[in-house]
Amino acid sequence: MSLLTLFLPPQACTEASADMPVWCVESDSCRQLPFAEALPADARVWRLVLPVEAVTTCVVQLPTTKARWLAKALPFAVEELLAEEVEQFHLCVGSALVDGRHRVHALRREWLAGWLALCGERPPQWIEVDADLLPEEGSQLLCLGERWLLGGSGEARLALRGEDWPQLAALCPPPRQAYVPPGQAAPPGVEACQTLEQPWLWLAAQKSGCNLAQGPFARREPSGQWQRWRPLAGLLGLWLVLQWGFNLAQGWQLQREGERYAVANEALYRELFPEDRKVINLRAQFDQHLAEAAGSGQSQLLALLDQAAAAIGEGGAQVQVDQLDFNAQRGDLAFNLRASDFAALESLRARLQEAGLAVDMGSASREDNGVSARLVIGGNG
Repeated sequence: MSLLTLFLPPQACTEASADMPVWCVESDSCRQLPFAEALPADARVWRLVLPVEAVTTCVVQLPTTKARWLAKALPFAVEELLAEEVEQFHLCVGSALVDGRHRVHALRREWLAGWLALCGERPPQWIEVDADLLPEEGSQLLCLGERWLLGGSGEARLALRGEDWPQLAALCPPPRQAYVPPGQAAPPGVEACQTLEQPWLWLAAQKSGCNLAQGPFARREPSGQWQRWRPLAGLLGLWLVLQWGFNLAQGWQLQREGERYAVANEALYRELFPEDRKVINLRAQFDQHLAEAAGSGQSQLLALLDQAAAAIGEGGAQVQVDQLDFNAQRGDLAFNLRASDFAALESLRARLQEAGLAVDMGSASREDNGVSARLVIGGNG
């Protein structure tokens, strides 16, 4: 029997509701049920898949992958890429890219806690993102009705409309693979297209490179499960005693070596960043420089696209994008927009400014089918 998988819809981003219809997939069965009815009746293993609209995916160069340091370094690596305070987000490191950078998934702690509270004593062992389930090869495009998912080996993890794909195709690495229902034509700019009778069944059979059920959101096993782990715990305790003795023997030597390394690290830091006259917390200051450097290029483009898509999506179909241009040197993203009226453009500018973006909108001109204007967001200045 395959793993029970529940897919939250994009509407789940607004509130946690026990009556929210979700896709419930198990074995060869695929049906829609209210969330409360779809939950397993027993304590079996199951998986919750979140809509990518609820998750911000960043790509950063991590200073370390060691667990004890990563928890401190991760917020500094992504805080410049998030629209809100980093403390409000649950952060998880995903799969690595070929250039050594890592994906980092960020989602609001309060929102995730609200959905897990509805699970009661049956929380999921696995929490994943729907766009992150797509195969890690080139660019993968999956049609789910009016909603398309974009994933693959590239940086992007997005949900988009079918008509938006041609504007993004050139930014996505090849080969570009699409999955569509029977009878639907392949989208432009793809090298291969596969027909899927049951896209939800196919997606449930995939597995992502990141389980978001970590830290405070990890599933806690019932106390009765402790009995089968007691022998292993005994061996672990013995190993800890031996390790403690070994650490005592080497403690003094390691402390002296650590002091020498600290002096050498500070000297290297001052050589790399001579403009920093005060070194108060070397690790935090160094991570901050790495986070600032990670915001360039395609990472900066995708971050701006993510925020712009959210603001445009809130307005429904009132604003359409005719063309977009990204300037890496200035760090800004320009849109040629078409809207139903001037009020729709002003509303979009207000939403972008509320998201913390620098917005510059040129003069709008009236046309036969509405109004048009050029809008620029972001910028390094």
